[in-house]
Parts: sequence; structure tokens; C-alpha cells
Amino acid sequence: MSQMLALVIVLLILFIGDFVAVRTKAWVPSVFICAILFLIGYWTFFPQDIVSVAGIPPVVATMVMYLLIVNMGTLLSIKELIRQWKTIVISLSGILGIVSLLFGIGTLIFDLKTILVAIPPLVGGMVSALIMSEGAANAGLTSLSVFAIVIYVMQGFAGYPLTSIFLKKEGKKLLGQYRNGQLTEKKDDSDSSAAEGMTELKLFKNLPGKYNTEYFKFFRIGVVAFLAYLVSTVLAPVVSVNAFVLCLLFGVIAKSIGFLEKHPLQKANGFGLSIMILMLFVFDGLKNATPSMMMEILYPLVICIILAVIGMYIFSFIVGRVLKVSKEMAFAVSLTALYGFPADYIITNEVVNSLTKDEKEREALLSHMLPPMLVGGFISVTIVSVILAGVFVQFL
Repeated sequence: MSQMLALVIVLLILFIGDFVAVRTKAWVPSVFICAILFLIGYWTFFPQDIVSVAGIPPVVATMVMYLLIVNMGTLLSIKELIRQWKTIVISLSGILGIVSLLFGIGTLIFDLKTILVAIPPLVGGMVSALIMSEGAANAGLTSLSVFAIVIYVMQGFAGYPLTSIFLKKEGKKLLGQYRNGQLTEKKDDSDSSAAEGMTELKLFKNLPGKYNTEYFKFFRIGVVAFLAYLVSTVLAPVVSVNAFVLCLLFGVIAKSIGFLEKHPLQKANGFGLSIMILMLFVFDGLKNATPSMMMEILYPLVICIILAVIGMYIFSFIVGRVLKVSKEMAFAVSLTALYGFPADYIITNEVVNSLTKDEKEREALLSHMLPPMLVGGFISVTIVSVILAGVFVQFL
């Protein structure tokens, strides 16, 4: 197969996945459709290395992971996290629920390595799934390497509908309060955040803007990623810390000291291409999945997702009650661990649009529901899942 034919085929699959997700309003996840099409391809006419043939060998995907995780670190807004402290506690409680039930009950049903591989993708998304998949593959655990990817692909089927149901309940209650005059729209600090954006690069404040080119942005992201890698190798004899976890931490630090701006990869016009490369690398992990292996991992897949959802509900319900947050909102926030951004944004908007067409009512509902959903997804998917993956992968 030629490189360009391979590239066209894999890009067509990504487009079909997006098309179905848009048509079904994200009820059918794009990753699920893509995974099915890749599996069919691998079981029929795809060469096993179609992703590499298309121009994306593992070494390129690893480079992109470094850049993307540093970029994720720059999205951390300390001010917003302080405002949303209750959301953070609830999100962490949901994660604790997943970990508790899978270690408490899951280890009675499956072996420890299966549970270790399952937890980070359930708590997070693509990056943590890839870390666990690669770790399992390096440890010679082929079926668990595929298991990590399949969990990432399938967990949205539990997360999307449940989130929609509970957000609708919360939205109806808030809408009633708004119409009775008991609820007002929350105002954000858009002016102050815009002003902050003008002085993001404190270390380069004397540098004329025309020199802040795409290459300079990529260079600065690369420097931060390299420092994270360097520190991980220096610490290796003392303590084993995954370089990707340090990339996240160093991204936060680089943004706070003014070495990186917020979302530099997007501003360097490299975000879309990076996500495409990483998505293709995720599906490359399915090349070892035979039909018999898929049947073998189906049972642990279903049980792990069910235990995770039950754990999230119990723990978020208890903590939500203590913090005086409704059980619907608390559970919806914890469920963001199963999909993260942009699905949390899309689902919240879809729910609000289904409840009212009045613009003022929409804005009021979104001001109360969207920030907790975004912060919840950010904490679980972006931060905690990468840290857990970095820790758990050491025990495979």
C-alpha cells in the first residue's frame, strides 16, 4: 500500500467517526466508530503497519505526546480552579470511587495487572490510555495493551447518556428557579482574563510580537518538554517519575512564570495536526486485536466500567451532600472522567439547548452548569489520569 493511499484511508475513517458523532449529537462517540472501522480494516485488508505507512511511526507519536501534555499544562487557570474548589473535590471523590471499587471488588474478580491497566483510561482519556497501552506492550502483556485502548474507546457509552440524563434533571430544576427569580446568571471575569492574555509572556515582554512566530512557540514547548524528560532521567536512580507527568507539571510552571502562553500549540497552528497524529496512534494499538482477543476482554471491560460508574455515583453523592451540591450536578461532574473535553462542553450545550430556546435562560443555565463540567473534566482527564498512569505503569 502506498503512503498516500494509507493516509487517505485513515483520514477518511477519522472523518466518518466525526460525521457520525455530529449526526447523533455525540450520543455515538466518534472514537467508537473509528475503532470499529480500524478493527474491520485490520481483520480484512489493512497492512498491520498502516499508520506507520501513512507517515506516523511511534517515534512521531511520542514526540507529539510530549508537546500535547506540555500544552495541557498551560490550560490550568489557578483563579478558576480556586473559584471551583467544590467541583475539584467532587471530581477527586469520583476518581476515588473508581479506584476504591476497582481495587476493592475488581481485584476479587480479575488479576491486579488488569485493574492497574483499567483505572487510568477510566479516569482519563487518550493520553493515559496510550501510556498504559505502551506500558503493557513493553511488559509483554499484548491483550492488556489492547484492553487499555478499548476501555478508552468504549467508556463514553456509559458516560454520555448518563451525563445527559443527570444534567437535564439539574437543568430543569435551575430553569424553574430562574423563572421564579431565584437564580441569576453568573458573570465571568472576561475583561480581566483578556487583559491577562496581553501580558502572558512575562519573560519575553520586551520581545516584539513579530518575532513570536510559530517556530518560536514550538521551540519553547520543546524546551519545556525536554526539561521534563531530563529531570525524569536525573531522578530515575532515586525515584521513577514518568516524563509525561513532569511535562504536565512543567507546562503549568512555564505558563505561570511567563515562558509559555495559554494553549501555545493552538496558537502555533499545530494543535489539530497533533490531535490527528495521536488519534491515529491510539487506533494503531488495535492492530494486535484478534476477534478472539476482543471476546476475551469484553467481560473485564463491561465489569470495570460498571464498577467505575457505581463508585463515582456513591462517592460523588456523599461528597456532594456534604458540600451542598445537588446529587445530579455532582454525579455529572464526576462522569466527565469518562470523556473530558470537548465532550463535556458539547453535552452541556446540547442539554441546555434542549431545555430552552430563550437566549437569556440559556446563558443563565450555562453560567451555572458549564464551568463545573469543564473544570471537572480538566482535573480528572488532564491532571489526575496522567499522574495515575505515570504511577501505575511502573507496576506492570
